[in-house]
Formats: sequence, C-alpha cells, structure tokens
Amino acid sequence: MTFIKWTDSLSVGVAEIDEQHKNLINLINSLHDAMLKRQGKEVLADILDKLAAYTVYHFSTEEKFMEQCNYQGLYYHKKEHEKFVDKIDSFIRDYQADKLGLTIELMAFLKDWISNHILVTDKKYAALFNEKGIV
Repeated sequence: MTFIKWTDSLSVGVAEIDEQHKNLINLINSLHDAMLKRQGKEVLADILDKLAAYTVYHFSTEEKFMEQCNYQGLYYHKKEHEKFVDKIDSFIRDYQADKLGLTIELMAFLKDWISNHILVTDKKYAALFNEKGIV
C-alpha cells in the first residue's frame, strides 16, 4: 500500500530535483510498508542512513541551483535544510538510544516535510529555475 503517491502536484518542474524527491517518497513508502508488516524497527536504521545521505546529496543540488540563479530565498531555504538535517540526526540518536515509537514519529515528520517543504517552500524557486533554463 502506497503511503504517499507521487503526483504532478509535487513536481517543482526540475527533473533532477523531482527525481530526488521521488527517491525520498520511496524511502517513506518503504518505511510505511515495513511498519504495516510490523517490521519498522528492523528497517529503521537503514532508512535513517539513507535519509542522512539523501540530505547531503539533495540539499547540495538545490542549493547549487539557488546560487546559480541568485535565488533571494537561499538563506532561509538553507536554514530549513539545516533544521531537517538536525532532526534526522536527532532521530539517529534516538534510534541508538532505543527510543520507543520512533518510526511513527519519523513518518509524521517526513509526511509534514513533503506537505510543507516540498509543496510550499520548494515551489517558490520553481519558476526562477525554469526561467534560468533549469528544467
């Protein structure tokens, strides 16, 4: 069962970024599937590792494009990225400390990230990127 389905409404109109966002959604869906099978804890470490790697790769891509386009919201966008990285680091520490209910908390955080960051914050740079030839 798909928890979050990719739709055109999630697209920012930049193929490379859309593909990276699809990878994030696939990670979320993998965790959700594991939770439905009561195997969330078993896959959580792998998902957290992949999320940590995702942040480095994906955020650097977005920020590189923002710098190329002289995006006015770069500073605040970077701050949101830093908060995401800090939160993932916190989840990793909580996992290592055997915190209960972590998978549910992580799912809620990631769903909120899709709803508020990708659908709102990332959409703000889309037109500028496209205008500058980044599609």
